[in-house]
Amino acid sequence: MSKKTLITGFPRIGENRELKRAVESYWNGKSTIGELEDKAGELREKHWLEQKKRGIGFISINDFSLYDNMLDTVVMLNAVPKRFIPIRNVTERYFAMARGVKEAAAMEMTKWFNTNYHYIVPELENDMEFHLNPEKILKEYHHAKSLGIHPKINIIGPITFTALSKMSERSDTFSFFNRIFEVYKSLVNVLSELDEEIYLQIEEPIFVKDPCRKYLDLLNPVYNGLSSLSTKIKIIVTTYFENSCEAVEELAGTGIWGVGLDFINGRDNLSVLDWLADKHLVAGVVDGRNIWRNDLQKTKALLCEIAEKIDREKIIVSTSCSLLHIPYTVKNEPENDMNRWFSFAIEKIEEVVLVDKLFRDEPFSSEEEKGVVENMMSHEERKKSELITCPYVTERVRAEGNGSRKETAADRFDVQKKLLDLPSIPTTTIGSFPQTPEIRRARRDYKMGRISCDEYEEEMRKYIDECIHIQEVVGLDVLVHGEPERNDMVEYFGEQLKGFHFTSNGWVQSYGSRCVKPPIIYGDISRKEPMTINWIGYAQSRTKKIMKGMLTGPVTIINWSFVRDDLSRSEISKQIALALADEIDDLQNRAIKIIQVDEAAFKEGYPLRMKNIPEYEEWAVNSFKLTVSKARKETQIHTHMCYSEFNDIIETIELMDADVITIETARSGNRLLNIFKEVGYSKGIGPGVYDIHSPRIPSIEEYKGQIEQRLEVIDSSLFWVNPDCGLKTRRWEEVKPALENMVKAVREIREIREIREDGYESPRE
Repeated sequence: MSKKTLITGFPRIGENRELKRAVESYWNGKSTIGELEDKAGELREKHWLEQKKRGIGFISINDFSLYDNMLDTVVMLNAVPKRFIPIRNVTERYFAMARGVKEAAAMEMTKWFNTNYHYIVPELENDMEFHLNPEKILKEYHHAKSLGIHPKINIIGPITFTALSKMSERSDTFSFFNRIFEVYKSLVNVLSELDEEIYLQIEEPIFVKDPCRKYLDLLNPVYNGLSSLSTKIKIIVTTYFENSCEAVEELAGTGIWGVGLDFINGRDNLSVLDWLADKHLVAGVVDGRNIWRNDLQKTKALLCEIAEKIDREKIIVSTSCSLLHIPYTVKNEPENDMNRWFSFAIEKIEEVVLVDKLFRDEPFSSEEEKGVVENMMSHEERKKSELITCPYVTERVRAEGNGSRKETAADRFDVQKKLLDLPSIPTTTIGSFPQTPEIRRARRDYKMGRISCDEYEEEMRKYIDECIHIQEVVGLDVLVHGEPERNDMVEYFGEQLKGFHFTSNGWVQSYGSRCVKPPIIYGDISRKEPMTINWIGYAQSRTKKIMKGMLTGPVTIINWSFVRDDLSRSEISKQIALALADEIDDLQNRAIKIIQVDEAAFKEGYPLRMKNIPEYEEWAVNSFKLTVSKARKETQIHTHMCYSEFNDIIETIELMDADVITIETARSGNRLLNIFKEVGYSKGIGPGVYDIHSPRIPSIEEYKGQIEQRLEVIDSSLFWVNPDCGLKTRRWEEVKPALENMVKAVREIREIREIREDGYESPRE
């Protein structure tokens, strides 16, 4: 088989989410670790053979994981935090690090660069004893070889691993680097014993960010050091998601075999190819992050441009990044005219092979020839489709595409304080409550026509009533309706907006066993009719307490969707914002006093290079302000953000001008909050105190400790208490006691601090 094609990585969740079900079955005690490992082995084998039969030359191992590749690297290096050491069973310890146990809080989780995938953040401690645990890699290698596959081994690079780690103590994580690097050298020595020729893909995506000199200076000694250990090891240093020009210049002088670059999201990589004349180039020219069909002729032209600098025989055609970020296959989708426009993981593999043959002028089989013709026809069809454009939407964006609230935050605060009449340190939740099997079944039965609309709505109303009753008993100050009618916070709105397409089986891994089904934005967007009024209005009619209206913001909808590639994101965002602005106006006209516009994915959409950030911030902030532009001063606007570092965007958050922001901080404490104190942030803030990604139930004392800690950096007049995120993935057996303890802790804090129950002071200007 030709070694001219390569897949950077492959989705691991399975064609039908088999891994998700196997892992959750193990967590729930319904299967053994042996059964879980058997299923994992079946999936790995299936994925390898799918690539082999389609003609891929370099097939990856160790891209598969039961939870997360960074967590796997923690295990490989024995970088296990001390609080998990008492757990002797290695599998239980592995999942405890990811999910937490009663005795030990889970490790922090955050977004993988600017994707919607979450990774476990390594924790480095001074007394860690790093050593090599290569068993997972060796097991997969021998399994692949038994199938007649000479695999490529994928690992996270030592510089990226260290750069993305954190420390509990105040120190520089790079003080650990030499010790970590020794383990990588041990790994290379072990791998060199496996075969006469080993291809090792070492992923160093940290260099697609604006790299600091400290990181760049490590490249030469690290990769000269590793490549000199064995002539059998052919190292491919791989980056993705952006250009890594500075790193390429450093790597060019090392003894590595090849470099992998992203030419979809990092076109600037073309400017440094002269440096790589004596290296093999893994050319990422098939988009691994979006689902649109590759334009084979354009991609051939790009490869020909690359070939002006790199010998064709040294060019390996590849995906731009791992296919982890897209669904498994279009073939599982119901018949639809738009399917011809899409390409998922299996189809991307086929595109890599087709474009490689086009580039090298190699003959096609009759089936491949048919595929090339279909590719050309699908692109022409999409360009001419009447589904794409809507003159009304275009004109509205032109006429109304700018807007914001008229009153200042301080003026709004005084009005809202009087109207809402909330106690100090108000308690609330982020939006969703557990999606029980009964709720999921009712939605599924209604969608499949097994129950009537009246029967479905009655089930939803019963659940809303139950959620309201539980919240009132618990004693929350601001309630939510629980979102039983919503399958997903983006999908729900997309289904009610024109311009969105939804797959039936387009699942993508978000973290662990959590999967999402991103919508596909294919055309101009507008609201068909009000989307949330009936449910929120009903919920408010069932309680005297304040009921929050819940919307998903335009930036999050874009960042959690597969987005059309024929229109700028700023224009698409304006279209969504105008539709949501109409929804906010309808909600406030139904006496909804607080409306939360979630921008959970605001930060993850940030460009990785500083020079591109101002443009993103401008359209993202303007889209949020346009969304809430119809909100009256009496209407309190909340927003929510997930897993974000705020130091570099605090001014941007202030520009968004939300009245209250809630953020995820349960795993990170005050580390993310200090910046709010430093800049004198004067609007409401709810730093999460309940980690909803873990089954742990925090005690009252634990909550009190977290609240007191946060009050060190946040004025009590601005402080809200809430979970980290929505509660849809948790069980009621966890949620009820966790919220009860949270409310009790707040009440005790109020008593201890003798905080007045009649409101809070106006914010500073």
